[in-house]
Amino acid sequence: MKSITTVIIGAGQCGLAMSRHLRDRSIDHVLLERGSIANSWSTERWDSLRLLTPNWQSRLPGWCYGGDDPDGYMTMPEVVRYLAGYADDIGAPVEEATEVVGVRRDEAGYVVATSRGSWHCRTLVLASGACSRPVVPRIAEELPRSLHTTTPSRYRSPACLPSGRVLVVGASASGMQVAREIQASGRQVILAVGGHVRLPRSYRGRDIMWWLDAIGAMDERYDQLDDLDRARGLPSMQLIGTPERVTVDLNALRRSGVEIVGRLVGVRDGQAQFSGALPNICALADLKMNRLLDRIDAWVTSMGIGGDIGPPCRYEPTDVGPRPRLHAELGPSGIRSVIWATGYAPNLSWLDLPVFDRKGRLIHDGGVVAPGLYVIGQPFMRRRKSTLIDGAADDAADLAAHLHSHIAQAAA
Repeated sequence: MKSITTVIIGAGQCGLAMSRHLRDRSIDHVLLERGSIANSWSTERWDSLRLLTPNWQSRLPGWCYGGDDPDGYMTMPEVVRYLAGYADDIGAPVEEATEVVGVRRDEAGYVVATSRGSWHCRTLVLASGACSRPVVPRIAEELPRSLHTTTPSRYRSPACLPSGRVLVVGASASGMQVAREIQASGRQVILAVGGHVRLPRSYRGRDIMWWLDAIGAMDERYDQLDDLDRARGLPSMQLIGTPERVTVDLNALRRSGVEIVGRLVGVRDGQAQFSGALPNICALADLKMNRLLDRIDAWVTSMGIGGDIGPPCRYEPTDVGPRPRLHAELGPSGIRSVIWATGYAPNLSWLDLPVFDRKGRLIHDGGVVAPGLYVIGQPFMRRRKSTLIDGAADDAADLAAHLHSHIAQAAA
């Protein structure tokens, strides 16, 4: 068994950011990666996907975008090269092709069993990501077995789907992008819409992420919220990264031919059943978007920069049509494929420790799970931006400081 001070499980942006901060504190460590660096970016994303955040916002400790398109959005191969370049620059001690199969506690720290032997460490960082396991609702079990079903992590392109109508369940970032792409390929798409976060791609001449960064929204902290559970459960923003920087909302999808329906609530007699609450769901998303735009406008006024940017505006309300359908046939003459864009969860099945709640969720306080045990990259872990590449640096700095203090106290 090998011994080291800290083991980091995962070599994506969060694991690499932790590595940089631990290196700066002279804490010996290793990163265990089940595949290669940035593995999930290269193996669990569809072909046409781009980052939702502009290139300038892919900031890591001591590392930033240096290309000629700071306002563009990286493709997945570009993300992989970006992170691999960062790992090389900081000399990250990554053990690739090393799958973690078990973690247990002992009197001196943690024992990490892998496909290539075991490690003993005093401190352990879980950086395996928040999106390693697609969440598929139980209703999927009620679908006819003849249907082709998949998730965005396994979907690659429209060519991988059988001919016929496609039902995309979920209208956050993944569902919106997949629905748009499949509709453009010539297939008819039905998009089942639940709660969502509507945002324009740009506002007053700036990317919406520029505004969220400028007004401090992405730096809002977990310990300043009244309802942290709700904030951590919010769906991802309805954004898409394209060279044209287009806004893709439900109105745009309807204009392209995508049929918008309510949340999928059941399957009966060979038909999918949809909620009738779609107008209310969309009205609430519109209201919250406009509140954010009001906040941006107020910030512009307070900073006295209104003359340097575009004028304020408001966007047309979401139009769901006069009578959204409440059911659709499943099978050869109806929907033939279903894509479950219903969210993700971390996969920590190998973590043999009493650190989960009754719903199987990891319990932590801003990333601190237990003495010497940390997690990074989870939704609103310490800040609203915690799951973004841009969120890794600040969260890793905080956790590295806590980890260093833990080691010092144990040695005293």
